[in-house]
Amino acid sequence: MGVLETFRAYFSYPFVRYAFVVAVVMSLSASLLGVTLVLKRFSFIGDGLSHVAFGAMAIASVCGLINNNVIVLTLTVIAAVILLKTGSNTKVKGDAAIAVFSVGALAVGYFIMNVFSVSSNISGDVCSTLFGSTSLLTLSGTEVWFSIVLAIIVIVLFVILYNRIFAVTFDEDFANATGLNADRYNLIIAVLIAVVIVMGMNMVGSLLISALVIFPALAAMRLFGDYRSVVICSAVIAVVCAMTGMLISIILSTPVGATIVIADMLVFIIASVIKRA
Repeated sequence: MGVLETFRAYFSYPFVRYAFVVAVVMSLSASLLGVTLVLKRFSFIGDGLSHVAFGAMAIASVCGLINNNVIVLTLTVIAAVILLKTGSNTKVKGDAAIAVFSVGALAVGYFIMNVFSVSSNISGDVCSTLFGSTSLLTLSGTEVWFSIVLAIIVIVLFVILYNRIFAVTFDEDFANATGLNADRYNLIIAVLIAVVIVMGMNMVGSLLISALVIFPALAAMRLFGDYRSVVICSAVIAVVCAMTGMLISIILSTPVGATIVIADMLVFIIASVIKRA
């Protein structure tokens, strides 16, 4: 069977089409916010929130709500708000606050999954949650629409607030001086990235999700020098890598999330080489 026939056979199944759509919209959403987070030197908020989402997933699992993304999303958004407020505290700097949340949530999540185990395969559950699994290929129609709606909300808000996010990204003091409330838009950015983190949990797992936020943005910054071009290029790279990763994983039977992240990483390396050349 040739490559085209293989793809045609796989895409005849609804669950493969569902996974493809979710991978694309999730990668697109993450790439838009990634540029802002990298420029604000706050890219590791993705790591912190992804570990919080892992803890929330553990709680949902113990309560029998493992498929209830609303619970995980709510807890992750609350954590984003707390993280932002804590990070702005002069006694606890942003990077320290992220480290505290990241390590603490990861430890609590693993502790809960072991003490209140509801599965006979704890190691498998933990590994799939941290690194992604075939759960992307078992998404229901409801979960797919849930992800699409969340992605549309993220993209629409980013487009509507583009100028304000641009101002807050480069100079918060100037933004405040012009009448913008920088703290408010920082909060919106934190909440949106929390939404993206929850969307990406099924695809790449909590440990790899920040790669989808960071790599496309960094690669685009190697190729372009102005904000708008970087945002557009980052979005294109993210979508292309998501589709490429999905197709390669179908051909080689590799983990979907890891394959997409590796594709993003290779593009970043290529962009870095081009810049040096």
